Amino acid sequence: MGKSMDLIDVIQRRQINVVCIQETRWKGNKAKGLDDSKLWYLGDESGRGGGGIVVDRDLKNEVVDVKRFGSRIIAIKLVLDGETINIASAYAPQAGLDESVKLLFWEHMDDLVQGLGQGEKIIIEGDLNGHVGKDCRGYEDVHGGFGVEERNAEEILMLDFATSYDFCIAKTFFEKREEHLITYKSGQHTSQIDFFFMRRSDRMLCKDYKVIPRESPTSQHQLVILDVYLRKRKCKKIQQIFPKIKWGRLQGALLKSFTDKDDDLYQECG
Repeated sequence: MGKSMDLIDVIQRRQINVVCIQETRWKGNKAKGLDDSKLWYLGDESGRGGGGIVVDRDLKNEVVDVKRFGSRIIAIKLVLDGETINIASAYAPQAGLDESVKLLFWEHMDDLVQGLGQGEKIIIEGDLNGHVGKDCRGYEDVHGGFGVEERNAEEILMLDFATSYDFCIAKTFFEKREEHLITYKSGQHTSQIDFFFMRRSDRMLCKDYKVIPRESPTSQHQLVILDVYLRKRKCKKIQQIFPKIKWGRLQGALLKSFTDKDDDLYQECG
């Protein structure tokens, strides 16, 4: 509960609408209130891994559906101004686990995307335990060219996944100092293993990506923020037009008639 309330404090101070979390170590598939926010989560019986999504008080009532894929992916569906937005939290298997576990995870990622309705937006945030790398050769459409370290096998899986569904890795399109790209620290080891996927057609809605050091409730993972501004349908402004009276052109009896009416109205109101 202590870390949960620390997270709520960060949400409120930073004015964050939705937070994706991984390595929750909770068991089962449940939802619960956290102060004015709401948490949906999943996890297996071992209490290892799992993930969740916290939605603040402004958006929690806009969640119309929650789906879970295995014990590592959870997604919520929101409807805002008639537009459907899916947000998913994913936690990829760590290096060293059996290849069949990794394959199952990516099959569930496929299920997540293939289950979307036509025209629905999606943002996937994940601790994917892979290195994005600096090299974008061969993947220029999905990789913006900004990253750290060298590409590894897990990174190839991510890039191929993005290419297959016409996604992009949002964070690679923002040039930042290297210390603002590091999302994980353990002793002297640092890496960039947390990523945001979104459709390439929606990339211009992404305004900024930033890592906030020392804000995460956990000691190893950094708080990673993606600023996304969704288009809202514009309502035509209705303007009431009043005819302008050109008082300077009123003369004689006509001006007197207006003056008399004003006096009568004043007496009635008085």
